[in-house]
Amino acid sequence: MARYTGPKTKKARSLGEAIFGYDKVFEKKKYGPGQHGPSKRRKQKSDYAIQLMEKQKAKYTYGVLERQFRKMFQKASRQSGVTGENLFQLLEARLDNTVYRLGIAPTRSAARQLVSHKHIAVNGIVTNIPSCTLKAGDVVTVRGKSQGMNVILESIGSNAQDVKKFPWLEWNESKMEGTYIQNPTRDQIPERINEQLIVELYSK
Repeated sequence: MARYTGPKTKKARSLGEAIFGYDKVFEKKKYGPGQHGPSKRRKQKSDYAIQLMEKQKAKYTYGVLERQFRKMFQKASRQSGVTGENLFQLLEARLDNTVYRLGIAPTRSAARQLVSHKHIAVNGIVTNIPSCTLKAGDVVTVRGKSQGMNVILESIGSNAQDVKKFPWLEWNESKMEGTYIQNPTRDQIPERINEQLIVELYSK
């Protein structure tokens, strides 16, 4: 399974956002990496650099590689509606992201691992493809023999209230299953990314 395996704090600092979740080192050093610290002589970024940074933020936040991200953007641009919002709906509809949003896994990378190791079923069918796109009404379930795993129980216990923040999802803790009710609107998605800059980048 292809994924980013480099230094996460360094990447978060270069993008100015804790894209991999809470990071105590990032909280102390919210400036770009480098041996000279927060230098006042850093050059002002060009429009292209700003647009590229927003694309990189989205790509690393959702754990999508360059080719996957470009294909997703092309798909979003072919759909009716606003391209930027379509793009984020496609990202949110990924199975690994939904497993993370439901609180079954503490991070998106952990969610990808659970899916890849066949701990998750969609509509009763075991699915090991993290990029699987969900549709309205799809039900995501933790497999019976996997429901006793400590990593899943601990994640659900600490993230039980967070699911309520996402109105496009519904969680049934007793059955350990969640329903993807509908595609979210852009204002419902909490990620601090300017999708219009991504659209401008790919439109050049």
